[in-house]
Amino acid sequence: MSKFNISGWNVEDEAFWKSEGSAIATRNLWTSIPALLLSFAIWVMWGVLIKYMKEFGFNFGLSDGIEEGTAAYTAVLKEVNNLYYTLPAIAGLAGATLRLPNSFLISLGGGRNVIFTTTALLLIPAIGTGIALSDVNSPYLLFASMALLSGFGGGNFASSMSNISFFFPKKIQGYCLGMNAGLGNLGVGIMQKLIPIVITFSLFGGTAGAIATAKGAPFEGLQNAAWVWVPMILLSTIAAFHNMNCVDTGTPSLPNTTTGVGKTLYMVLLGLIAASVGAYLLVGMPWDNWGMQGAAMWIVLPVVVILTVLLMKHATPGEIKENLNKQFSILGDKHNWIMTIIYTMTFGSFIGYSMVFPKLSQDIFVYTNPADLSWANPNSPNIMLWAFLGPVIGALVRPLGGIISDRVNSGAKVTMWSTIFQIIAALAVAYFVIQAKVSDTPEDFWWPFFGAFMVLFLTTGIGNGSTFRSIPYIFSKEKAGPVLGWTSAIAAYGAFIIPIVFGEQVKAGHAEYALYGFAVYYLICLILNWWYYQGPKREFDNP
Repeated sequence: MSKFNISGWNVEDEAFWKSEGSAIATRNLWTSIPALLLSFAIWVMWGVLIKYMKEFGFNFGLSDGIEEGTAAYTAVLKEVNNLYYTLPAIAGLAGATLRLPNSFLISLGGGRNVIFTTTALLLIPAIGTGIALSDVNSPYLLFASMALLSGFGGGNFASSMSNISFFFPKKIQGYCLGMNAGLGNLGVGIMQKLIPIVITFSLFGGTAGAIATAKGAPFEGLQNAAWVWVPMILLSTIAAFHNMNCVDTGTPSLPNTTTGVGKTLYMVLLGLIAASVGAYLLVGMPWDNWGMQGAAMWIVLPVVVILTVLLMKHATPGEIKENLNKQFSILGDKHNWIMTIIYTMTFGSFIGYSMVFPKLSQDIFVYTNPADLSWANPNSPNIMLWAFLGPVIGALVRPLGGIISDRVNSGAKVTMWSTIFQIIAALAVAYFVIQAKVSDTPEDFWWPFFGAFMVLFLTTGIGNGSTFRSIPYIFSKEKAGPVLGWTSAIAAYGAFIIPIVFGEQVKAGHAEYALYGFAVYYLICLILNWWYYQGPKREFDNP
């Protein structure tokens, strides 16, 4: 038996908790948090990278041989701009898909084995993206492949949360899960603040001299945006290997390190296969030729989810098939689907907006001439100076939604009010998008646009906490865990849907239409929450 495996783990025994359980649990928690923070940073970094790729002129070779200033050149730039949005969408698709197998990894591979393995996997997209960013002529396929592999980071949330829950007694589950999730989510904001700093100088080598510049940043500094994470990932992986444990409450059959790592890689591979199929369907099929460009993601999404579930049901080791089948019973419960829709409104919006906010702001306030998409507004705001605040606000207020729900003894009530303000904020952002679009000085509308978007992040964060609070009051103890895992996985597809929607609408010249669509979706969620949990025919009383 490995020295990292602990049998007889019983944190509900007060004497055990005080004598040894608390110290072990705390060590595992504070090793888990930086690993999850880095996971979020790698997963969501594409929302920032594509902004800088635009400024440095990464056109994936599509503009080669086409004369600048021509109609053909403008058409290519529009297509390239749309391809930029597909990169965070691919990362979002992969991250959400990988959450499904990650939900079951701890019971199979053991917490320590899973966390250090999934953290080490982050090195692949970090190094690969650094290489891709070192050459302005890197092909789209290389970037798309790295975006796909960045999904490792998105998937890690499910296994990380599952793992930490086994280390702490019920009375402080809110604390441990809130710390792990909240501080882990801060990886999005930290990434959005760190990348603009590190690209301003040559840190990890590069070309001999700056071959291009963008807003004063040398070209060779751009690859720092990916390379900067490598030493941190290495340190976090080493820390997880040496400081974390596997406990028998989470993994009844405690494996040795080699077996645990092998099982982890196998399950991750299943999710990666499904995500790869989805990415190919999204960007490799001629949807335009079939007149179905707008419908592509709505076809890809269910195909990927169904394929992932089938792979997990039929291609997993026999020892966990029975466990999986029990957990998949939630798919027959209508309230699982209702809460999935509502939770997607909160976390799905948070992670999706985190992906697109820098690039969307750039398209609205920087590249404002539709006749010349290479022209930059000299009076545009410093977007990256402020963009990090949205994800930070959304992450920090997440526990607040749960705390307020506890105070008023209802998550549904808090969800109702947060959704109302979410609808108002979405419409306000749309209004300021329109005003900026028709103005000769669009920068005048930056601050009201930014303020309305911060309200969007605030309300998604509060709703995130209040919705999660409702689930244990709607479902039995046996169902609540799988429902939490399923809803968090499906909601993560917001990181796939929102970039695609904005990419299409920006290309069409109507970014506000995306926000109208999201507002309608939020209204539907508001009605569902009221009908089933608040209205006269409610099936649960303000859970």
